[in-house]
Amino acid sequence: MSSTADLTKHFLEAVDQAAIASAAWRGKGDKNAADDAAVEAMRRTFDAVPFDGRVAIGEGERDEGPMLFIGEELGNAVGVEGVPCIDIAVDPLECTNNCADDKPNSIAVLAAAPRGTLLHAPDCYMNKIAAGPQLAGHVSLEGTVTYNLEQTAHVLDKPISDVRVVALDRDRHADLFKEIRGSGAQLELLGDGDVSGAIWAAKEDGPFDLLMGIGAAPEGVISAAAIRGLGGVFEGTLVFRSPEEEARAGEMIDDDLARLWKANDLCRSEDAIFAASGVCDGYLPAAELGEDYSIAHSEIIDVQAKTVERISTRRPL
Repeated sequence: MSSTADLTKHFLEAVDQAAIASAAWRGKGDKNAADDAAVEAMRRTFDAVPFDGRVAIGEGERDEGPMLFIGEELGNAVGVEGVPCIDIAVDPLECTNNCADDKPNSIAVLAAAPRGTLLHAPDCYMNKIAAGPQLAGHVSLEGTVTYNLEQTAHVLDKPISDVRVVALDRDRHADLFKEIRGSGAQLELLGDGDVSGAIWAAKEDGPFDLLMGIGAAPEGVISAAAIRGLGGVFEGTLVFRSPEEEARAGEMIDDDLARLWKANDLCRSEDAIFAASGVCDGYLPAAELGEDYSIAHSEIIDVQAKTVERISTRRPL
């Protein structure tokens, strides 16, 4: 019986091609052109994949995104009996602004799992916490910020002053920042890119102990898939900016909108793959563009096998 993991080489190709295409726009100040290049390259790669694919999280609704829109069919075997039916959560260029300005942590990223097992996340915010395996069962969004910092210090056997927290640099986090700094913990701010931040926090050898704060809900699903493979902690609750946004979420999710989502809720299958490729230096090294070649630096997390593989691939241009 075929599995999501059987398609890993295709997922690697998809993120690599997106990273290479958008890397050509690094530092040119045109985030839309960079994003368009990533989307087109990723979609072109999916056209040749032998699966019955569907975009579960993508570039928005059909009218908003000409390619990789939510619900779009992918692959060259749609409707063919016996081929894997796979849902894809995709961000062809996470941190478009960072790519345009050639700042850290821009990546091409996706998560893939069997049909119906990735949360069809609405385009709203999500309050998140992420941490490594040692903190599983010890930190949660159900606790206060101070509680989670104290738990982290206790479990990792170090003073709170050595606890390292990463969060997006946003005005909405003013109270969060005040509480973190008031506790004495270390706080590092990201301009964009909380997928990278979540994975860094979930890796035992990563630079951070915790990711905290509000980011995009779709990226929360992608992060959750990766963190299932890492054995770490990921929790999220949806945050709405308007009654209209909440109503739209209610149409997409047949569940309690106020619930606490854990990694296993957001990605409900172990038969899942996370793939990312670096555009700008950061969580992954930047794509390298030579005169007649490219080198993409990627990471594959196999959720079922609990393996993490770094891959560098040289291709002719």
